[in-house]
Amino acid sequence: MKRREFILLIGGGLAWPAIARAQGGAKLHRIFWVSTQSEPDPFLDGFREGMRALGYVEGKTVTFETHYSPGNPQALRKIVSELQRGDIDLVVSSGPATRVMTAVTDIPVLFALSGDPVALGVVKSLAHPGTNFTGSTFLSLELAGKRVELLKDIYPRLRKLAVFSNTDHPGEPLEWRATLESCRNLGVEAAYVPFCGAREIENGLMAAGKVDADALLVFPDAVTLVHRANIAEFAIAHRLPSMFGWSEYCDAGGLLSYGANQRTTYFRLATYADRILRGENPSDLPVMRPEKFELAVNLKTARLLGIDLDVSSILFRASKVIS
Repeated sequence: MKRREFILLIGGGLAWPAIARAQGGAKLHRIFWVSTQSEPDPFLDGFREGMRALGYVEGKTVTFETHYSPGNPQALRKIVSELQRGDIDLVVSSGPATRVMTAVTDIPVLFALSGDPVALGVVKSLAHPGTNFTGSTFLSLELAGKRVELLKDIYPRLRKLAVFSNTDHPGEPLEWRATLESCRNLGVEAAYVPFCGAREIENGLMAAGKVDADALLVFPDAVTLVHRANIAEFAIAHRLPSMFGWSEYCDAGGLLSYGANQRTTYFRLATYADRILRGENPSDLPVMRPEKFELAVNLKTARLLGIDLDVSSILFRASKVIS
């Protein structure tokens, strides 16, 4: 099947790099992967798995150029500048790496964000991105209330909840308002404990330790994910049942998590990569949101906190139980 050599952006007047078959064989698609994670990257593994499921073979029909810059924005900007050389067909940005991608206008960019891509300014709307960006967002405001409900279910004595939140996160005000509304409906006092970025996280934890809360809820984002072990240790040391957004937090010692499976999200993201490499315009591909959510429980942490899960139905509902 012949493929078009150029795809024109509707209304933009720009052309994506050629993605037609090369002479003598299939086009070797070059994907530029940018992440603030450290290696090995489980998200890249999920994306690669998705590409293989779609028939792509590394070294023959697709090649990955991987770049990592954990905690170094300046180095990340330098990495992105390499896109100017012009031999990349698609960029995939993982998490906060998307922040520095806004200057990229002539290459399709796929993202997976914990926050709101509209607030970040990379798309015009979730339904109609209207730019060279599209992808997936983990932000589901309906989950904010559900997390409070699950935490109160497992810990009925909950009266005051410390809400630990990175304000340097697109969509954070919406998540806080949704959480506050749920707390009010359940008769729980919400103690807002904001911090701004990785540099303030230790001070934020110190502040959380002074609010005299009964439990801790942590908004999921890249910063709290990187520091998940420290946050989980803090919660245990202060005898606080904890709720997080993704199961990776429970793996690190958190008590509960409820949200999307990140590896599955990156697996699904490969379907958009395939469609773009075949010629579809990212501006027409709606930003994906999770279809399924998983509840994870850490039994070891429950025992350390003296929480008896036998009196709760939480284990029957859990998708993942860590013993």
